[in-house]
Amino acid sequence: MSHSEPDDWHEPDSEWEEPVTARWPLSCEGLFPRERWMWFEQLWSDVCALRVRYRLALRSGWWEDQVQVEALAALSAWVERYDSGEWDDPPGKLALLFDLERLAVLLRSGGEPFHPDRDRLAFARFLIELGCQPPPDR
Repeated sequence: MSHSEPDDWHEPDSEWEEPVTARWPLSCEGLFPRERWMWFEQLWSDVCALRVRYRLALRSGWWEDQVQVEALAALSAWVERYDSGEWDDPPGKLALLFDLERLAVLLRSGGEPFHPDRDRLAFARFLIELGCQPPPDR
């Protein structure tokens, strides 16, 4: 049995090439209005998943508090690096888990508990007031 090689095989220019990964910045500062909308949409998705995964006690309106936004963006990026396999550092992952308690202090301020279904409309209004531009299909 013969094995044919694919015609579209790409040999790397160097064995030391870094993989190209698309990664959002940790802040939406400097992004265009549509990019800011997408940045916040990704953060919303990440926060909803982190809330369940790590039992984060988020408060409604977390997106209006810059400190909470930055903390959640940093946590999301930190977790993503472990989940993707980019980082394989057991002591670092344990540090992340222990830091959840310190993060909880930053997430205390706010009114009612966060409920994604109920808070979605307020989140979208905030993005519009912030000058974010939704994609054309929204």
